[in-house]
Amino acid sequence: MMVPAALLLLGALAAVVAPRLLARADWPDREPVVALWVWQCVVAAVLLCCALSMTLSAAAAWQAVRGHVFAGAPRGVMEAYALGATGPWAAATAVTLACAGAWSAAMLVREVLRARARRRRHRTELLVRAPLLPGEEPIRGRLVVLEGERADAWWLPGATPGLVVTTEALRRLKGRQLDAVLAHERWHELARHDWLLHCSGALAGGFPQVPVFAAFRDEMHRLVELSADDMASRRHGRLTTALALVELNEDRGVFGPSPTPHAHVPYRVDRLLAPPDRLTAARRLGLTATAALVPVVPVLVAFVPGLRALG
Repeated sequence: MMVPAALLLLGALAAVVAPRLLARADWPDREPVVALWVWQCVVAAVLLCCALSMTLSAAAAWQAVRGHVFAGAPRGVMEAYALGATGPWAAATAVTLACAGAWSAAMLVREVLRARARRRRHRTELLVRAPLLPGEEPIRGRLVVLEGERADAWWLPGATPGLVVTTEALRRLKGRQLDAVLAHERWHELARHDWLLHCSGALAGGFPQVPVFAAFRDEMHRLVELSADDMASRRHGRLTTALALVELNEDRGVFGPSPTPHAHVPYRVDRLLAPPDRLTAARRLGLTATAALVPVVPVLVAFVPGLRALG
């Protein structure tokens, strides 16, 4: 049972240390795409630690599972794990981790179903307010203009995604500002940010007592917006993108002293107007490669006894 326990300790260490290191670093806001990748690798490593610990614990507790796990393994590999010398903790650990995995899957399904229900409701409302003309077919990337006194714009995902803007937003957005908003929203779809938000929301909702999952959810919501801002600004300019953000959010009170659900918008505007220096290409590549190696560590820990047995 040494390896399953070591994997659990490694997962707990990664869950505690990695968020603190990322919170103290100054580069995530400078390179949000790299930060998104690093966060995903850290969470993947934590989940992989739990999955491998569950597998080896189940193999230690039940002979049938052990036969499947080590089927085809060379002589001496299974003995190297000392799975026979275990108490009742092996079965309890395996069952607990299996239940946690099932609960995570259920939370993810709930998040996806809720998102699809919201999407269907919004699409139904959209068809009522802006019905298709006779003979008109919905096309990908369709721009829909809704009558509205509030400046708003959002991307409607689905089989035929498109950008929805209100007439007040069209009145306020000047020049290429609408193009910047469209580029921002399209980047969300291209990078599949919705799945990042689903997964992070499922983990944080399923395990609210685990700080790493709550931090993962909060950072995903923040970093996906920063990355989309950067993509839009590269195509249409930082000033244009910042002005578009101001025009869309000015009436929501986000620039006042009271906190609002969109309190991050002023920081995004300041970041666009005074952009931080980007990391060098070599450092970006180094961070990306280092993060990719993080999920490999649990695999190496799990395979150490077997590799030693093979000599």
